Amino acid sequence: MHRGNSLSLARLILIALILVSGAFWIGARYGPRQVEDVEARRLANNPATARSPAPAPDHNEQLTEDEAINVRIYRQASPAVANILTKTTEYDFFMDPVPVEGAGSGFVIDPRGYILTNYHVVAGAQSIEVILGDKTRAPAKYIGADQRNDVALIKIDPKGKQLAALPLGDSSALQVGQKVLAIGDPFGFNSTLTTGVVSALGRTVQTSDTTFIEDAIQTDAAINRGNSGGPLINTHGDVIGINTAIYTPSGTTAGIGFAIPINTAKLIANDLMTEGKVRRAYLGVRTISVAGWLAEALDLPVQDGLLVEEAYRGGPAAGAGIRGGNRMAQAGMRTIAIGGDVIVGIEGQKVSNQFDVDYILNHKRPGDTVNVTLYRGGKKMEIPVKLGERP
Repeated sequence: MHRGNSLSLARLILIALILVSGAFWIGARYGPRQVEDVEARRLANNPATARSPAPAPDHNEQLTEDEAINVRIYRQASPAVANILTKTTEYDFFMDPVPVEGAGSGFVIDPRGYILTNYHVVAGAQSIEVILGDKTRAPAKYIGADQRNDVALIKIDPKGKQLAALPLGDSSALQVGQKVLAIGDPFGFNSTLTTGVVSALGRTVQTSDTTFIEDAIQTDAAINRGNSGGPLINTHGDVIGINTAIYTPSGTTAGIGFAIPINTAKLIANDLMTEGKVRRAYLGVRTISVAGWLAEALDLPVQDGLLVEEAYRGGPAAGAGIRGGNRMAQAGMRTIAIGGDVIVGIEGQKVSNQFDVDYILNHKRPGDTVNVTLYRGGKKMEIPVKLGERP
């Protein structure tokens, strides 16, 4: 009896061990996986209950207000800023052709592919290539230019692509001290941003004997070689000037840069897009500057002014009654026509040379009337002249 009880107890213990081991194996094999699968299904069916990933860091939160403006304007504008590459052919001493490459900047002003730049960037180019901010390359066609104001218009074919274009602002509303940003390709470094302020307004910067920047915007934003033709932008993202020139004793920026007012460029661009040419006001006279010894030698009634050698037949000045010379005289090494009127002012502004005349007419359009102040003999006169269009 004792032996039988011992066997029964041993069997019970063995059965219990088997059951415990089986339960452990079943739990290890199926338990956790089933729980995970249920949880996965619950999350898949109820995504709102899923744990949200950690939010990405907001880099703008780390910026100052001024830095945020710089970043915003750059991101908005840089896709529309163009790197302009040109190729021309020059000839060396032996008259062998030498290819010459040039570079500058520009910016898209119309989704149809019109790009504003400086005339000197594309002057004489035999081929023009544009690289946009997204690295798209395209050949460009020269549309036209106003050499006097150093503004040119070129065009690329968008080929169905929606081009980013920069909005054009109002340069007449600028104030000294305003923040401005320049984007361009100085020294071939594409899409470079520099910042500064409007340092002065209303400057007249003569860039050659016949070209000048009238009412130039002076800025301390760094403008270097290759920036020419790029946009000068305000904090609203509007273009208020075309970066054009620097004052530099060393060849690099000295903190004095100049931009063409966008209001001037808008008129030129509109003429070129609608008519294919710039409509320039025209007085219709050939003159010589008289001052000092020449005025005395010719016994003129004034010491400074423009002697009219010829009023072109059929031109505005001749039509208004302005007279050219009627006899020839030797003046130093030059033979000149004398006896004509001496112009001393236009629209109340003194004129001493052709640059003065060009400066005044740059504000005018064909069809405008200007008052010309002149001397005929010893008599001072005011003659209204309706300006024509330069042939």
